Amino acid sequence: MRMIKQAFVLAAGLGTRLRPLTEDLPKPLIPIFQKPLITFALDHLLGAGIESFIINTHHLPEPFEKIFAAGAYEGRNVTLVHEPDILGTGGGIKNVEPHLGAGPFLVYSGDVLTDIALKPLLDEHLRSGNDVTLALRETNHGADVALEGNRVVDIENRYGHAGRYDFAGISVWSPAIFERIPPGRSLSFIPILAEWIGAGGRIGGVLLNERQWFNIGSRAEYLEVHRFIEERNWKPDYVKATGWPVRIAPDAAIDSSAQLSGFYSIGAGCRIGAEATVENTILWPGAQIASRSRLRNCIVRSHRKAEGQLSDIDI
Repeated sequence: MRMIKQAFVLAAGLGTRLRPLTEDLPKPLIPIFQKPLITFALDHLLGAGIESFIINTHHLPEPFEKIFAAGAYEGRNVTLVHEPDILGTGGGIKNVEPHLGAGPFLVYSGDVLTDIALKPLLDEHLRSGNDVTLALRETNHGADVALEGNRVVDIENRYGHAGRYDFAGISVWSPAIFERIPPGRSLSFIPILAEWIGAGGRIGGVLLNERQWFNIGSRAEYLEVHRFIEERNWKPDYVKATGWPVRIAPDAAIDSSAQLSGFYSIGAGCRIGAEATVENTILWPGAQIASRSRLRNCIVRSHRKAEGQLSDIDI
């Protein structure tokens, strides 16, 4: 069976539900215990044999250009494709057609953090000769996909089949998709898949309920993934860095009288003053906490200063 060696990572979303955090960073680059979110996707894909990446950008492209300035990640080629006008998931796929060529490819949402097994998805796609194969889960986010065996028979009840499963943000595609998406248009690939089902397309699905899966779309979900990692001591097996998770950056300065509790992430260059307390709080690089401040369930963006008694807010 032909191996799949290329992946398209979707990173052009606006991240509106995460504002004001995404006013500073695009959502795929927000740090998880000092590690940019998108790098979990890249590590996961590397573990599945992917050798080259295309990443689309729209909102705040400059941080992507800085992180991938060498055009590579862990020795594998990274191509950034900027969308001046956002194209959506379907239009985004069509836009990178020149970079993907004639082979099958993986598509991975840049705001997903998961350690689900990718091999069953890849194996099913290649074994069945599918046009598209979707990773599916039972989640609290949605239940729009109807599955019979390993065949997707409906999406969003278009053909009268009630859905039960949620799309997990990871899929495998044949290059036949390029013939079904008009160029230069902003659109989702979901209605395209629904139409393809009606036209006899081979749309497969693999249920992957095992292991962990996080869709980080809100501040509550962002805090929750830190809590989970801390309390469960969770580390995806594809993350090879021995020092992760990094709860306190080596150059952070924390006064000896300050108190840290619950889950917390203290970024590079952070400063926490005397008698300050920090509970269940994330500090991005360069954040400062004034002396005698009290922070609980907060997120402090880079180079912001927090002072006073603060709870459940972003600075």
